[in-house]
Amino acid sequence: MKITDVKTHVLEAPLSQPFSWSFAGTTTRAACLVEIETDDGLTGWGECFGPASLNAAVVQAFNKYLIGADPCASEAIWQILYSRFRDQGQKGLAITALSGVDIALWDLRGKALGVPAHRLMGGPLRTRVQAYATGTFRLDEGDPLDYIVREVKEYAAQGFEGMKLKIGRDVEEDVELIKAVRAAIGPSHKLMIDANHGYDALEAIALGLRVADQNIEWFEEPVVPEDLASYREVKRGQPIPLAGGECEFTRWGFLNILTTRSMDILQPDTCAAGGLSECKKIADMAAAFGVRYLPHVWGTGISLAAALQLLAVLPHTPPRINPREPLLEFDRTEHAFRQAILAKPLEHEGGWMQIPTGPGLGIEINRDTLREFSAR
Repeated sequence: MKITDVKTHVLEAPLSQPFSWSFAGTTTRAACLVEIETDDGLTGWGECFGPASLNAAVVQAFNKYLIGADPCASEAIWQILYSRFRDQGQKGLAITALSGVDIALWDLRGKALGVPAHRLMGGPLRTRVQAYATGTFRLDEGDPLDYIVREVKEYAAQGFEGMKLKIGRDVEEDVELIKAVRAAIGPSHKLMIDANHGYDALEAIALGLRVADQNIEWFEEPVVPEDLASYREVKRGQPIPLAGGECEFTRWGFLNILTTRSMDILQPDTCAAGGLSECKKIADMAAAFGVRYLPHVWGTGISLAAALQLLAVLPHTPPRINPREPLLEFDRTEHAFRQAILAKPLEHEGGWMQIPTGPGLGIEINRDTLREFSAR
């Protein structure tokens, strides 16, 4: 079996209501999907996290190294692509593009052998995972103490036992919002806070101390991702566990986080940090350091399926009779083609999701949706 073609699909859809977070906002949802074809008629699908059109350009730059290669040799392909682009591509777009290619190769390999990708990675350790709801972005109009409180109540009513709250704008405003959300959902639901690196270390410490009594599961991206010294300062200065890593790449980037004990919870994005091949390595490293691993997920049904395949095989940290199970991040914000690209959507039941058991990623693509949302 040989690779005969590599295609990218840049999709885009406008939002009916723009939303924002600590440092930016958006009026659209976009994605870069990777399609790899072989000479025996099989097709594998992957997704790249980040700027869709830029990822597509990098994937096309990979083509000459992919056409004619054995798609089952994903480790060799990963090493070749990384080595060819490493001088200027140790982080960022070269790795997000590589992630999409790698995921597509795992999808192909599973289809070639007739098994789900997690079987090829040694699993499953679990057949379903609990999901938590991600949303609570800021809108252009209205009071967040009103519309965000209503939003989290809806998540609880849908069966989600955990939800993530976007903060990072202003300490006083965020403290008030955190307390209002906790009061709205009650003490039994998990509550996570995510600043999207909107604070400096002093602000993050001040906020962490003021909401320490709100039973927060983790404090995500309190400061800019490249400033690990500030992560350690925040970690020492307040008691809430620190999470991060969606802006980090490859085993080498996460090795630095682990050896400096900068985070309590790692959150690589499978579509950004190097694909399934690299994220399984990062997860095993995290287990060796005794650090929790919870993947970041933000994209279409392909990214969701890839995360579920990885979650099936994530090691228990620590391994014990009643281990702590990982959680799935489940984006609940508006996204016209997130599930529409799948012939059969991946949805939760009472806040739980089954690991797909079909070949490869366990999904099929709706090509009509690709045409409908193709960026012009």
